[in-house]
Amino acid sequence: MDNILKRLTNQETFSKEQAKEILIEITEQKYTNEQIAAILMGIQMRGVTVDEILGFREGLMETGVHTDFKPFKVIDIVGTGGDGKNTFNISTCACFVVAGAGYKVAKHGNYAASSVSGASNVLEAHGVKFTNDNDQLKKSLEVCGFVHQHAQLFARGMKWVGPARKQLGQLGTPTCFNLLGPLVNPCNPDYQLLGTANLDQQRLYRQVYQRLGIRYGIVTSVDGYDEISLTGNFKVVYNDEEHIYQPVEFGMNILRSEELYGGATLEEAKAIFDAILENRSTEAQKNVVLINAAFAIHVIEQEKSFQECLALARESLESGKALNVLKKYIELNS
Repeated sequence: MDNILKRLTNQETFSKEQAKEILIEITEQKYTNEQIAAILMGIQMRGVTVDEILGFREGLMETGVHTDFKPFKVIDIVGTGGDGKNTFNISTCACFVVAGAGYKVAKHGNYAASSVSGASNVLEAHGVKFTNDNDQLKKSLEVCGFVHQHAQLFARGMKWVGPARKQLGQLGTPTCFNLLGPLVNPCNPDYQLLGTANLDQQRLYRQVYQRLGIRYGIVTSVDGYDEISLTGNFKVVYNDEEHIYQPVEFGMNILRSEELYGGATLEEAKAIFDAILENRSTEAQKNVVLINAAFAIHVIEQEKSFQECLALARESLESGKALNVLKKYIELNS
């Protein structure tokens, strides 16, 4: 421990292997909460490196629960969280739209970070019971095309850094572990659409994904949303290209932030979620879900035009296919 703190004091970085070893030693309870907090604060003050993120990720994956959904190729749609915008469950709604369009979606999610309702909150509100049983999860994917992996049942290493993260969070200090959630989906998805809250995060994740070797799309809205919000321009980065878009390019209006409001209670959040999938929401709510779903489809089907992907998303929602996925999922998992 003394060597770790000395290196942090000297602004030295850790290799991927060293970061993995630190994570594993944390899970073996070799450090106190105060020592863990000191490590996390030291890394936060000098800035985390790609190698450190990859090392912590490997440690979390090695000490966690894995899922195997082969032969299916799956996509995860997720935001980093913590953007403080209290939007409704955009990425979770988009998951059901993508599944309704015929793709396999294996979401990895948790309770809310900065809003009333995260993926796990809204699904639990529908009576869903979470599990890490691989057979049951795979059956859900086979039957309805969607599965949700509740993070707390899988990334067990997060438990041991939890108290230190909470302590630092109360002081207004985030940690590098805030960045790891989207990277530790236990099934190692083939594709991922990730939303980041700023361009710095987008650049960092791009470097990480390049090392992981998956097909990805990373989106960020220039005004700080960790998804495509349609409240202004947004940037999308793929494996081998990047673009800045305007909502008007897709025939959509610029939205006001209040049109994405997620509600003051979980009941309100659930009502918004249901209205969207039942195709009776506001146009603003519908469009922001469709555009995120369309970009997710485009990550999988890059040979298709974006307009084709948007049409697939729209047909899924307006035909009721997305809603049928939700109904089957609840039936299988309640």
